[in-house]
Amino acid sequence: QVQLVESGGGLVQAGGSLRLSCAASGRTFSSYVMGWFRQGPGKDREFVASISWSGSFTYVVDSVKGRFTISRDNAKNTVYLQMNSLKPEDTAVYYCAAAPGYYRRNYYPNEIDYWGQGTQVTVSS
Repeated sequence: QVQLVESGGGLVQAGGSLRLSCAASGRTFSSYVMGWFRQGPGKDREFVASISWSGSFTYVVDSVKGRFTISRDNAKNTVYLQMNSLKPEDTAVYYCAAAPGYYRRNYYPNEIDYWGQGTQVTVSS
């Protein structure tokens, strides 16, 4: 079992930055691929970023490439999403996710074993 708790969301002006954190409980955290999804108003939940067990491999989708960075600290059981140059279209609830198996870049929501409760990010223009 892995429990995930996100923090760090909030209201920010366009061009600003936020860092999301996801604290995990459970001794098997380091064996999961971790990722971030987001769900904007009236939209489906969409994949944003992933990171391998060791943190050696990372991937972010094109819409956030060059602006968002995913990282993890297995000693702290925490995964991060650094978000810079935020845009109004980044407004969404952001979810931390844990996926089993070997690392690959993209994930669908039905492939996720564990979800956090979500944290709201609102970017004003």
